[in-house]
Amino acid sequence: MQHLMDIKRKLMLVDDDPSLLDTLGDFLRFEGYEVVCASSGEDALVKMRASQPDLIILDMGMPGMGGVGFLDRITNPDGSTLMPVLVLTARTAMAEYFADKQIAGFLAKPCDPADLLMEVGHVLFMSSSDSPADTAQKTMRRVVVAEWDLALLKALDQGFSASGFSVIPALTGPEAVEACIKYSPDALVLRLEQKEMSGDEIIRLLRQLPNTRSLKAVVYGVELPEVDLQHLANLDVPQTCLLKDLSVNSIIDRVMAIT
Repeated sequence: MQHLMDIKRKLMLVDDDPSLLDTLGDFLRFEGYEVVCASSGEDALVKMRASQPDLIILDMGMPGMGGVGFLDRITNPDGSTLMPVLVLTARTAMAEYFADKQIAGFLAKPCDPADLLMEVGHVLFMSSSDSPADTAQKTMRRVVVAEWDLALLKALDQGFSASGFSVIPALTGPEAVEACIKYSPDALVLRLEQKEMSGDEIIRLLRQLPNTRSLKAVVYGVELPEVDLQHLANLDVPQTCLLKDLSVNSIIDRVMAIT
């Protein structure tokens, strides 16, 4: 099979069945694709950021967050997905769930490898018809990340960028406020203890401004030893997502879930 422009396209195969991952993975590699395998939705979220696949082939019936939870995490508010998704399930079984999601295709499971190959080629061809500018415009979400630790800021920048976000960095509290007012991001992500302004002060100020009043915020590091408990107590918890540590994956997952 001749692939589009003879470029080796990357697929992510997500399934909890090891034999299926081996069989379909080997088959697709033989057909000229680069294949990344993930054994769960959680595993797929991590590997997706690093591999940036052209297409995700997703089983729905898995333990943990499963296909449903994974798909929810990578679905934008308008129903589009960060990457094209080919779902392995019967269309009629979950028709209501998929009604507001822009899925690239469906296949009944178990599927014939030849049918899968044909559908993969079709989806990749159709997705390539969108211009890069149109695709970026459709999937890109914007976050302001307020973090004074340059190593952590770099890790968050890389993780968010790999997950389809545009990142606006801020090294101090005032910089974060200015960036939120100027760029109207989808979310503000910040460590509770900031330089010059604490996280609760930043959020309280933004809640008073009409253009940023409904801005979603994720505050991390709320259980670190240096945290001022008064700053934590001042946070409006119902409107703010709190994370206890500095886990990059947890921060990105929470932002993906609320934006």
